Amino acid sequence: MICAGIDAGSRTVKVVLLDPETREVLSAGVEDQGIQQDLLARQLLDKLLAQRGLGRGDVRRAVATGYGRRLVEIAQETITEITCQAHGVRHRVPAAATIIDIGGQDSKLLRLGEDGGVRDFVMNDRCAAGTGRFLEVLAARLAVPLGSLGDLTRRSSLPAMISSMCVVFAETEIVGLLASGAEAADIVAGVQAAIAARVAAMAGRNVASPVVFTGGVALVPGMDAALAAALGCPVTVAPDPQLTGALGAALLAAQ
Repeated sequence: MICAGIDAGSRTVKVVLLDPETREVLSAGVEDQGIQQDLLARQLLDKLLAQRGLGRGDVRRAVATGYGRRLVEIAQETITEITCQAHGVRHRVPAAATIIDIGGQDSKLLRLGEDGGVRDFVMNDRCAAGTGRFLEVLAARLAVPLGSLGDLTRRSSLPAMISSMCVVFAETEIVGLLASGAEAADIVAGVQAAIAARVAAMAGRNVASPVVFTGGVALVPGMDAALAAALGCPVTVAPDPQLTGALGAALLAAQ
């Protein structure tokens, strides 16, 4: 028998299959989100099970987390993404003291206690300026794939100043920078710095190390360096940073 963790996020659905005895990840997958979150979760779960020669009858327990967790009917329990992220990250990085999670629609900072539990957290879910949505808007405006932003950042010699903390106004600012001849690479580096500054402002001065970076935005090259510069301390990208929430859900299912 196995356990499953399902993270129904705002942009993607993630599923992790876990051996409850060894805590070994047996299989994992990510699919773009849509309207029918329960259907997408079922399809991804079935796909991963089939790859292992298994069926739903082999799943002892499933826990759902993320924005759409209450829509995932195949899960026996729902647990907040805050709790699941803490469990998933501590499993991968046992010494983690601070977690920065940046997804498509929100950003979160979790402070962990010595026992791995969440002492407190802050969240930005009202403005897209500190989230992956900012990078999506930027990629669309520059007419480049989202995955190529990291390559542009590495070519930057002088990051542009992005002063607007609202994505709508920042997009207008980006248009103005392009019109004035600013390099795309410098604009991308400037946007990454602006996202990092927003997270640093949300965190305040109380940021304990080690700091672990999770979420889809952690996959964008250069964002970890931008966060490290804004926070004034090293930032480590978690292994499989998109899957830490689903992993935490699977670990809690195994308990």
